Formats: sequence, C-alpha cells, structure tokens
Amino acid sequence: MAGGPSPWRRRLAISTLAAAGATVAAPIVRGAIGERLSARTERRLNRVTDAGGGGEVSAAARDLHERLTVVDLHADSLLWGRDLLVRADRGHVDVPRMVAGRLALQVFAATTQVPRHLNYDRNDDRSDDIRLVALAQGWPRATWTSRTARAEHLASRLRDAADRSEGHLSIVRSAANLDGFLERRSADASLVAGMLAIEGAHALDGDLANVERLDRAGYRMVGLAHFFDNAFAGSAHGVARGGLTPLGRDLVRELERRRILVDVAHASSATIDDVLAMSTRPVLASHTGVHGVAAHDRNLSDDQLRAIAATGGLIGIGFWPIAAGGEGVDWIARSIAHAVAIAGPDHVALGSDFDGAVSVPFDASELARLTAALLAAGLDEATIAAVMGGSAIRLLRTTLPPG
Repeated sequence: MAGGPSPWRRRLAISTLAAAGATVAAPIVRGAIGERLSARTERRLNRVTDAGGGGEVSAAARDLHERLTVVDLHADSLLWGRDLLVRADRGHVDVPRMVAGRLALQVFAATTQVPRHLNYDRNDDRSDDIRLVALAQGWPRATWTSRTARAEHLASRLRDAADRSEGHLSIVRSAANLDGFLERRSADASLVAGMLAIEGAHALDGDLANVERLDRAGYRMVGLAHFFDNAFAGSAHGVARGGLTPLGRDLVRELERRRILVDVAHASSATIDDVLAMSTRPVLASHTGVHGVAAHDRNLSDDQLRAIAATGGLIGIGFWPIAAGGEGVDWIARSIAHAVAIAGPDHVALGSDFDGAVSVPFDASELARLTAALLAAGLDEATIAAVMGGSAIRLLRTTLPPG
C-alpha cells in the first residue's frame, strides 16, 4: 500500500463514524452498510487513470503476452471486502481480471494498521484507522485490538475465495504448491493463484512468537515496516527512521529459518542496510521505485538495487506515480528498464501496489499494455519474460518451503 499526502484513511474514518452516529460504541456498522462505505471509498481511491494505458497493443506484443507467466508481488485487494471471484466495477484486481490479463500469481498483502493523516514524510503509531475498517466491515471482535488477528482474518478471506472457486484459485504456500499450480495452468490458462504477504511487522503485535501464527495462516512474505516505525524496524516514513532493533534482528533470523521472505519495501535506509548486512537468504523489495527515474525517499538507490540483487533477491517495480516517476505505462516501463540496467533482469519484477489506495494507468486485465510498453522501451523478449514473472517464479521456487 503506497498511501499519499491526501490520505484515504482519514476520509474512511469520517465516513465510518458518521454512519455509526459519530460513535464507535453501541451497534457496529456491518454488512451492507459497511460494504457500501468500502465501495464508495475504493471507487475514489483505487482509480484507473487511463484504461487504455498507452494505446493499442500490437499483435506482436499481444502474442508475447499470451506466452508469458505473469506474477505481481503486491496488491492490497483483501482489505476492501470485495468477493475476489466476481469481476468488480471498482479497484484493480479480482480473479476474472487476473484471467483476462494473464496474471497467473498475485501476492495479496495484509495491511493491519495505518495512521491517520498518513503521509510519506513522518508518521507515528498512535492512531489506527484499520480498527475503523474492522468495525465498519464487521470483522471478528479479536481484530478490534489485535493486528495479528487482523492478518489472520485477511488470510481467511483468501482461503474462503479459494474454497469457493472450484479449483480456479489456488493458494501458494510451498514450492510444491507453486509447481503443481504451474503444471495445471499449463493446460488451463483460466487458473490463477494467490500468495499471502504481511505489510509491516507491527502485525506481530510486538511478539516474535506470533510469527508461528502468521506462518500457520499461510504468510510467505513479511515486510518489516510500513508507514511508521515499529518494535522491529524503522520506516522510511517514520519518526526516528532507525534500523533493525535487537528484536528485529531476531525476527529476520526467524523468518529466514522458516523460509519466509524478508521484504524491505517501506523500510528506512538504515533498516535496509541492516537487513542486507545480516541476511543469509534473498531479500525482496516487493513494491518500490528507483531513484534513477524518480528521486524520492520511498524509492531505492542504484547501490541498493545492486545490493538486493547480490543477495539473489528481487525488486518489484510499482505502478503508481511516485514509484514509477509519473503517470502512464511508459513511466513504469522506464523504471523497469532502469532497474534491469542496474540489477539485471533476473532481479526485477512487478510490484504494482494494485488496490493500495493508488491511481494506476491500467488494472490487472490490461497487463498486456505493460508488455507492449516494455517492447517499445527496447527490452528483448527474454528480459520481458523474466520481469513479467519468470524472475519471481525462480525466486519462489528456491526460497519457499519445499512442501
């Protein structure tokens, strides 16, 4: 989730409180009312700015795209409460749009706390607008106070969708799951898969023992920080912006022991440096931009790109303007081309931030637009195949638990 200087969280909080009679005591806003609140907010915030995304897709680009296995490393779709099996008239990702865009595997992230008045510059952890989302959508009582319970609830949403999909949506938890899914999909391109990620280690409620709960729920990537500093790591958007704490170092070791990927998206420079210095396994930046195209604190320097690549890891390039450098698919292609030139195609992937309260030039159904833009930017077919999904599949096969 990218966020920005005009936070959706404050607007959602106001809408929720108004619907509840300006109090979160007494009857909780549930069901249809909560769905309407989420839908109204999502239409405003998860926008597609240009569904055409850069013009017609050539026959050559369309042919190439049909041969790709596309993987995206970050989407926040679970938060909004939509049925992922139904093609929605809002947002960016659902199963029908994945099929239409040939998006084989989508990583779905769990956002468990966001501060009010969210911004890219300085946030603390004293407010919690996800609690208001939990109240509005009628989440289980445990989620009102526990961020770990929120992560478990969001994981249950993906499991429920998979259970109802009659085999069309699978959940990847292991390398064996991944290989089995890819084998089935080779005979039926309508099959898709999801994998679970955590956005910010505050989801552990400050307790390292809760890694077990997240592991059991199926989470296979953990971002160390989101928009504020936490007990484990500093955020690029926090107050102190420090590095790993002693507890954070223990967390990195525990995640590596469990073969859960460490994600440094949103992490402070000090945290990134600390992770790279101690990591023994590939490091991931699931959704980010590059300084070489967009010089912003949210994005990675060339040195950081090289260092992540040196671990065998991946850099997922985001689709929203601050990450890409501007609006439109050509900017995304430009950022990808820069990352490939610095880190190599085996270490660059897609990290859209679909459904992350961001505006993007196309939704999941229009990913062929990006293939066309990458061809126009001069990337060859092998490089495009790697960036669009091949590199992510390689990483997951070698890092996920085997079975």
